[in-house]
Parts: sequence; C-alpha cells; structure tokens
Amino acid sequence: QVQLVESGGGLVQAGGSLRLSCVASGRTFVIMTMGWFRQVPGKEREFVAAITKSGSNTYYADYADSVKGRFTISRDDAKNTVYLQMNSLKPEDTAVYYCAARNRLGVRVEERSYDYWGQGTQVTVSS
Repeated sequence: QVQLVESGGGLVQAGGSLRLSCVASGRTFVIMTMGWFRQVPGKEREFVAAITKSGSNTYYADYADSVKGRFTISRDDAKNTVYLQMNSLKPEDTAVYYCAARNRLGVRVEERSYDYWGQGTQVTVSS
C-alpha cells in the first residue's frame, strides 16, 4: 500500500502564493504518476495537475486550463514528495486539495485513474 499526506494549505489573500507538499510512504516504488485534484462542497473533484515519468530522469506535466501559467507541479523522488506551487491565487481556487498517485505511466485527468489518495488540505483564498 501507499500512504499520501498533504501539507501546506492555509488562508491567503488573492494574488498570493502557497506551496502544497505531498509525502508518499509505503510501497513508493510502484508510483509512476502523481497529481493534485481539488474539490469544493457540492461539486465533483476536479483535476488540477499531474506529473509522470517520461524517461530515466525526465518528467512530463500537465495542467487544468484554469491553473495553467499560475501553478507548477514538481516532484522529488529521493524524498518521495510532490509539490504544487500556486501563484497568483484567486478566490475561485478555494477548495480542499488532494494528492493522488497511480502506479502507471501517463497523466490522467479522471479521478478513477488514480490508485491512492491523501486526506486533503484546505486552501482558502480571500478576496
């Protein structure tokens, strides 16, 4: 099994920045792709970003249109950690952010494509 623990959420003013972290533990060698999703009450969980291995030391990342140019996903496999740097935050970015991992290559935007999930961290952006 794989366990994921997020941190870094909080309250920030519009235009500000936050960096989320997600540490994986357990059978981390099975993880090929890691991603971030977010959810607001009453809505489905939505894809934010994901990063997958595309070579021995290279990665490919993709983003939801709503965060392109503002958010950056990165990973440090030595630390079993994935990061989400969020800049120019907007009130509509307010949500619970979830870390996810899958044991296959390739970025996927569907929630069902991910095998492991964290508990989530709240991000609130005030106007």
